[in-house]
Amino acid sequence: MKSPILSYFILFFGVFALSTSAIFVKIADAPAAITAFYRLLFATVILLPFLIFNTNNRSELRSLSKKQWGFGLLSGLFLAAHYVLWFESLQYTSIASSTVIVTLQPLFSMVGGYFLFKERFTKGAIIGCLIAISGSIVIGWQDFQISGEALYGDILAFIAAGVITAYFFISQHVRKDLSLIPYSVISYSSSSLFLGIFAYTQQSPFFNYTAQTWWSFIGLAFIATILGETIGTCILAYFILDETISLQQGLGILLIFIGLASFLLQPKQSNHNL
Repeated sequence: MKSPILSYFILFFGVFALSTSAIFVKIADAPAAITAFYRLLFATVILLPFLIFNTNNRSELRSLSKKQWGFGLLSGLFLAAHYVLWFESLQYTSIASSTVIVTLQPLFSMVGGYFLFKERFTKGAIIGCLIAISGSIVIGWQDFQISGEALYGDILAFIAAGVITAYFFISQHVRKDLSLIPYSVISYSSSSLFLGIFAYTQQSPFFNYTAQTWWSFIGLAFIATILGETIGTCILAYFILDETISLQQGLGILLIFIGLASFLLQPKQSNHNL
């Protein structure tokens, strides 16, 4: 039987690790596309041995159809777009605002589920959705009062939330026939390729960065990820980067959390007649 103390420690460490993503991006002195490129390139390198030296993973990869490969590459494209948008937003707005707005992804999933899969939602879920949206509006209005750049960063984060939703929908489809490691290698490697091409067209330098920036790239690949990071990210930003959260921002964040919790705790009502 597993020790509950060990389980809680692993959970705490996992949340802490996931919370470092935006911090590493802020510390890295590099364009958004380059930061995202190295994050996914290094992540691919880390995963490759688990693909190469595992017979089942290699077999799955060889048995993929052209359609499955296409979906895998498409997911990489959406992931690349998401990271560029989100990392770029962190250059204009605060970590708290950007990260919290990105967590609106479940609301985009709600809209996509309604139109693509005919999912139905309770009134409570819809109310939760509206509360979360009102929270993002509060944050956006606060940042608009600060500067147009901060609002621009909020808009980029909002679009990034929509783009990552498309990535998750594709992942859900592909993962029905493919294990995590092979899928991640396809998605991450193709995403890093798209990011590399984009960075090249933007004439962004691939080298000559400081040691701190390179360590940030490595930290993003080894430690951080987009899922499950919001609360920890805000706390780390406060202690490490001295970012403060205004009363209006705090209200917006609270509304988003309440709205998301209300939405996620409501059961979905599928329309089985369609």
